[in-house]
Amino acid sequence: MPALPPEATLYKETPVFDAATMPAGLRRRHSTKEGIWGVIRVLEGRLLYRVLEPPSETVLDRDHTGIAAPQQAHEVEPLGPVRFRIEFYR
Repeated sequence: MPALPPEATLYKETPVFDAATMPAGLRRRHSTKEGIWGVIRVLEGRLLYRVLEPPSETVLDRDHTGIAAPQQAHEVEPLGPVRFRIEFYR
């Protein structure tokens, strides 16, 4: 998983989502824009983080954060009840 650059600064974050309230677009292929990093923070439960290019899968939980590099295609899938939010850095 890529590392968030030390000079990256938080500029926006989503509300807390659960399996019922997460936007459908997160479950299918999507990416951040050029220069934008996404950090997926799971507050409760587990979330499958799937990077599509290059392919990999990681289970995220309170102790394992997902990092989406700029323009990296990915998707997420709840693994049972989950609560999470996404932070955006540039």
